[in-house]
Amino acid sequence: MKKNLLLAFFAFLSLGMMAQSAENVLSVAQKANNYFMAKYADPTRPTFVKKERPSSLWTRAVYYEGLMALQDVDPQQRYLDYALQWADFHKWTPRNGVNTTDADDQCCGQTYIELLPFAGKSDSELLKYLRQNLDNQMASGRHDYWTWIDAIQMAMPLYAMMYKLTGERKYLDYAMESYRWSRNECGGGLFNTSNGFWFRDKDYVPPYKEPDGKDCYWSRGDGWVYAALVRVMQVIGKKDRYYKELKKDFLLMSQAFASCQREDGLWNASLVSTNYAGKELTGTSLFLYGMSWGMRNGLLKTKTYRPICDKAWKALENDCVHADGFLGYVQGTGKDPSAGQPVTYTSVPDFEDYGTGCFLLGATEYYRLLKSSK
Repeated sequence: MKKNLLLAFFAFLSLGMMAQSAENVLSVAQKANNYFMAKYADPTRPTFVKKERPSSLWTRAVYYEGLMALQDVDPQQRYLDYALQWADFHKWTPRNGVNTTDADDQCCGQTYIELLPFAGKSDSELLKYLRQNLDNQMASGRHDYWTWIDAIQMAMPLYAMMYKLTGERKYLDYAMESYRWSRNECGGGLFNTSNGFWFRDKDYVPPYKEPDGKDCYWSRGDGWVYAALVRVMQVIGKKDRYYKELKKDFLLMSQAFASCQREDGLWNASLVSTNYAGKELTGTSLFLYGMSWGMRNGLLKTKTYRPICDKAWKALENDCVHADGFLGYVQGTGKDPSAGQPVTYTSVPDFEDYGTGCFLLGATEYYRLLKSSK
């Protein structure tokens, strides 16, 4: 009897510690987001990094992906007000209008669709320009627009979301054909199926080599694809005929990322090369996002991946998050490990928004994992 009571006590204590840990994760996510919302209080204000750009550009759109993920676990009207003001200001339209075929311009559409239940207007009225944009691109008959792997995250989930919203399969079919082109044909195929890593674009496929003779696999670039697969699989569900195809790539990528985590829990900007090895937040956050989601949805073994995620979160919290919520070790914009260097605890990247977005995606999904653990 005493033994049973003791076991029950320790089980209760364990659950309490787990809940406390989950709440701590949420608290850190809130702190990072509060810092960002305070610094960029006007969501309509354009950015100015060398030149003026509207706040519907991809860097800000990624932030809103993270904000909507935070809203899902921590519903607050101020989050919605902030995002709705942004969407209304940009007239729920892709950056550069309805004729753009640039995936970066379309990224904002993911948040537009997520905001629909809170907008108080008809879906067809709010999304007419976004839908027109996707229809225009599909009408070209081309599937070769995604020439860089970042584009897969910027646009592929949007097409999946539009399919789910409208019930029109053409959107998802187009996205899958475009994904396959990037994966198998662009530059001879950007996905290295022999090891689970992605080349950023055709300029980095062999014979390109880093100074140490190794291939170039960029942490954030690979993280973009990983996040895209999560977001698409989450939308279409396990019964969809494309799910198994995406799952296969997701599992191979998970193994690859698990194999190159730093001892301190973060990932280098360069995943397998010693060139530009160093702590980096955005790739780490996207890997945490994907692995946490994979465990929650039964795709990844907890025994293998939970220690990886625990280690990653501990490093993000202790090594990257400042007391005021500023995020260190965020690599600036670019297309390979050399971009935005040096990446340090105190260095401010050219754009802060996508770093916060990636961090919120990883933190909120890890929070969900902790809450769902038995």
